[in-house]
This record gives sequence, structure tokens and C-alpha cells, in this order.
Amino acid sequence: MRPAEQNVPADNMKIHTVQAIRKIVFYVATAVGFFVVAVTASATPAGSTTHEMIEWIGIVLIVACILGRTWSSLYIGGRKIEEFVQTGPYSVMRNPLYFFSCLGSVGVGMQVGTVVLGLITGLLTYVVFYFVILREEELLKERYGATYEAYMARVPRFFPNPSLWQDEPTLTIRPPRVLTTFGDALVFLLAVPIAEVFEYFQEAG
Repeated sequence: MRPAEQNVPADNMKIHTVQAIRKIVFYVATAVGFFVVAVTASATPAGSTTHEMIEWIGIVLIVACILGRTWSSLYIGGRKIEEFVQTGPYSVMRNPLYFFSCLGSVGVGMQVGTVVLGLITGLLTYVVFYFVILREEELLKERYGATYEAYMARVPRFFPNPSLWQDEPTLTIRPPRVLTTFGDALVFLLAVPIAEVFEYFQEAG
């Protein structure tokens, strides 16, 4: 067996570990966001036009998160170990799943009626994911070498560049992976009823 073939299982195990850490970070960040929403008093009077508008913008961001993560999963689901994807959302930014998760976190924070908290939760989520991204990049550089380094030089890490868009004529979709990602993203929607319940208790004293 050639040395390169001997390294494949180890590489797979490393990537599996990073993916497991990513999922743990995702749930921890979501839980922290829910806690912050629950204990933070609204900066705008509940029921006011400004308060309601901020909440609705937050809901739009949460929906964008759910749809964006699901869309990204159509391209990446189950293929991250076998190959690194450079088409669809991955042609305009290297980490669309994390990008849309940050949008969802901003939406979660905005459920208390303040833009500032939304920006704080989004920034905290980005900081947490940033270290996971760095580790993933190290593993992908080890696995794909110059090909991945060229991809890194061409495509921005986080903020999309639509002018780079590339697609493929056919797409192999793995429904279980897509449904799992969709289910994970739905967790963000829990912020809406949770915020409403705690808003009710805050108003009731």
C-alpha cells in the first residue's frame, strides 16, 4: 500500500473530528443565544412599531439562515471528506454554512427588539466558528495541497463575492444529509417563541 493511501483513514478521522466539534459549537452557540435572548430586557417598548420591525427583520434573517444552510448542504452534504466542493455557494465563499449560521444568530439576538444584541450574538458566533474554520483549512490544505491553496487565494473565506459564481450541470443530492442540516437550522426558529414567552413574563413582572 502506498503512503498516500495509508494516510487517507487518518485524514478522514481528523475531518470527522472537526465536523463533530463544529456541530457541538453550533449547538452551544445556539443555546447561548437563546439564554441571552431569554434574560435580556428589550431596548424598545414591546408592541411598538420599532420593536416589531426589529423582530420581523430577525425572523427574516433566521429564515435566510435555514434556507441558506439547506441550499449549501445540497452541494456539500456527505462530500466534504471525499472531495472539496468549489461550486454553488462554495464558489462565492469558502464557508457558507458558517455564514448563514451567523445570519441566524443575528436574527436570534434581534428577537428581543434590539439590533445591538443581534450584532453581538452574530459577532460571538463568528468568533467561535473562526477557530473551527482555521482548523478545517489546515486539514484541507494537508489533504488537497496546492489545489486548495489556489481555491483559498481565489475565494473569500466568509463574505460572498457573487461575481465568482460557478455551478455544475448536474448535482448529486443526498437527502439524509440535507434533511439533517435543515433540522439543525430549524433550531434557530425556537428563538421566536422563547423570546415571546420571556417578553410576556417580563411585562408581567
